Amino acid sequence: MGLELYLDLLSQPCRALYIFARSNNIPFEFKKVQLTKGQHKTEEFRKVNVLMKVPALRDGSFTLAESIAILLYLVQKFKTPDHWYPSDLQKRARVDEYLSWQHANIRAKGSKLFLTKVMFPLITGQPLPPEKLEFITEELNVALKQFEEKFLQDKPFIAGSEVSLADLVALVELIQPVCAGYDLFEERPKLKEWRRRVEEAVGKELFQEAHQDIMNIKNLTADQLAPELMENFKQQLLKQF
Repeated sequence: MGLELYLDLLSQPCRALYIFARSNNIPFEFKKVQLTKGQHKTEEFRKVNVLMKVPALRDGSFTLAESIAILLYLVQKFKTPDHWYPSDLQKRARVDEYLSWQHANIRAKGSKLFLTKVMFPLITGQPLPPEKLEFITEELNVALKQFEEKFLQDKPFIAGSEVSLADLVALVELIQPVCAGYDLFEERPKLKEWRRRVEEAVGKELFQEAHQDIMNIKNLTADQLAPELMENFKQQLLKQF
C-alpha cells in the first residue's frame, strides 16, 4: 500500500498538502473526503483518523493527523528541496515561528470571516449583522498588518529569498476570505506581490487547480449539505456568532 492523503480541497490545510505534494512530485493516492457530505464522520474514515478531521495521511500501516505534522513528515520522507524547511537553524526558526503563530491569527481570523460571509447566511438563512461582520473583518486586518510587519517585512518570502512551508501555509489561508468576497490583496501591494511570487514558486496552474472548488463556494446550496451536519453546524454558528 502506497502513500494515501485524505483531503477535501475546500479545506485550507488540505490544499497546502495537495500543492506541496504535487509540486514536489511526491507519489500519493488522493482519497477525497467530502466534508459537505459528512464523510469525515464515518466509521470508515475514523479508522484513518480518530479525530475525524482532514487532512490525514496513511503510509502503509502508519497514520498521521494534523497538516503541519504531515507536511514535515513528507519533507523528511521524500527529502524535498531544502528551501521548504531549511537546514539553516535561523531560517528554519523563521518557518517554525510563523507556523506556530498562524493558527490563532491568520488561520483563525480568516476562517472566521469566511464562516460569517459564506456559511452563516447559507445555514441560518440570514446574514450576520453588519456591525459584527465589521468587527470580524477588522480582526483579520489587524492580523494582516502583523503578518506584513513581523513576518514578511521587506523580504521576498517569510524565511528570506526562497519559498518555504510558511509561505504556502499562509497563502492558502489568505485565499479563504478572498473566496468569501473580501479581496484582502487589493489595497496591499506588498502582500499582492508576495502572493504572485508564491504562486509562481509552486506553479500557478497547480495553485489555481487546487483552489477551483473553493473559488466556486458561493454556488454551494443548503441542500448539498448532509442534514445532520447542517443541524450541528447551525447550532455551532449560532453559539459562536
